[in-house]
Amino acid sequence: MIVYSRLMIKQRTIYGFISAGGALGLVASFLETIEYQEILKNAHTQLVCNLNSVFSCGNVLNSWQSKIFGFPNSMLCMVFFTTMFASGLVGLTGGLLAARLRLWLQGIATFFLGFALWFMWESTFRVGALCILCLFCFTGLLTLNWGWLRMNAAILPIGTRGRSQLQKVIARGGDSFAWLLLAMTLAFVMLLKFSK
Repeated sequence: MIVYSRLMIKQRTIYGFISAGGALGLVASFLETIEYQEILKNAHTQLVCNLNSVFSCGNVLNSWQSKIFGFPNSMLCMVFFTTMFASGLVGLTGGLLAARLRLWLQGIATFFLGFALWFMWESTFRVGALCILCLFCFTGLLTLNWGWLRMNAAILPIGTRGRSQLQKVIARGGDSFAWLLLAMTLAFVMLLKFSK
């Protein structure tokens, strides 16, 4: 019974982080959608998230990269982060998510992480500006991917040995270090680019 309780507490803590990552991304993408609507009204409007020449949401939101699918990326992010937030709440309140559903959610989160990395690269090196709200979405994405990796480590389709190795890395906090390293590398690249 004590082992079961510790496992439940651990899972609920992870689901809490998943909910927090979903909520952070949802709020940021909602605010970004509002800013995008301001641009549609007046392309030269001064947005609230335009802090300076580097943190300029207007430059990013006016680029083709911000509507790669034909509509604002922030609208897609709102759907994604709502789904993640709701899934996290289900687990946080004690509900059970089927293993296959959890794997799908992790796959979707991984796809969005790849998309966000591409978008950050494009913003940094092609657009030449950063959207502060996008950075908050990226933070939420890192949190989601951290959580889903920890939740699914025992069921990932990577073989028994791979799952065993992954669980050892997670037990030592190696996954947290890897996600932090990814974030710091991205921040370092941006700092190098914009400090010139």
